[in-house]
Amino acid sequence: MASGGKAGSFLRAAALVLAVLASSAPVARSWSKEGHMMTCQIAQDLLEPDAAHAVRNLLPEEVGGDLSALCVWPDQVRHCYKYSWTGPLHFIDTPDKACSFDYSRDCHGPDGAKDMCVAGAIANFTSQLLHYKHGTADRKYNLTEALLFLSHFMGDVHQPMHVGFTSDQGGNSIDLRWFKHKSNLHHVWDREIIQTALAEFYDKDMDTFRKQLEHNLTKGTWSDDVSSWGDCEDLLSCPTKYATESINLACKWAYNGVHEGETLSDDYFGSRLPIVSRRIVQGGVRLAMFLNRIFGHHSRDVAAPF
Repeated sequence: MASGGKAGSFLRAAALVLAVLASSAPVARSWSKEGHMMTCQIAQDLLEPDAAHAVRNLLPEEVGGDLSALCVWPDQVRHCYKYSWTGPLHFIDTPDKACSFDYSRDCHGPDGAKDMCVAGAIANFTSQLLHYKHGTADRKYNLTEALLFLSHFMGDVHQPMHVGFTSDQGGNSIDLRWFKHKSNLHHVWDREIIQTALAEFYDKDMDTFRKQLEHNLTKGTWSDDVSSWGDCEDLLSCPTKYATESINLACKWAYNGVHEGETLSDDYFGSRLPIVSRRIVQGGVRLAMFLNRIFGHHSRDVAAPF
């Protein structure tokens, strides 16, 4: 188990990296800060006691057990030389117009290295975290980092444009306007829809937005769907299912009808906000399911760590 001292050292190193990068980091391909934080908060609220204890034990003491406080960490360190190898792990590039994800075809890095995509990353860091329960003593893996990467990438794989077309880099090169300001299609799904919803409906209060999402999860729109969201026979292969969902949504809702240079506004916002909201919540439900099975009594059906 990770010691408080180790986690504290990790946080100090992370804080230094964030301070250096905060003002100069390039645009990242990822849910906005708010999207990742809400996914992690929803997940943490659904943790069973064993998983909640493990998560708290792995987190640095300075964050007070709040997983969401460090859910954006992987987006910051990807621009640091030490972690530059993690860049390809945030997304998947698929063949243009194919509207499908094939793991063997699509999950690779720019140099062709296998498993270097967000689906492969989720499987990898899940396998690492299984060492926590098995009591591995050699500290082969940094389990605090593994927890943060898994939590972040579970959010990324649920952002539809993180499983986009190769030629436009998941919509990053499709320039357009969001209401009155310049943006691009990827950024619309990463941030613009969330930010507009916060401003229009929630007085820019993320907690109010999250509580509405959780209400829809337990008593509202999605209450009948929640149990199926957690269906997963094999933790290491389920990320392929989530990525497939994302590329299907990207084709149907993100790319469909959008042309470079046009202005997206009320119609696009109103029809796509339910998709973004649902994916944030699905990411939280599934992250909780992963952590409960990794750290709890459900791990009998999880492959032994390698």
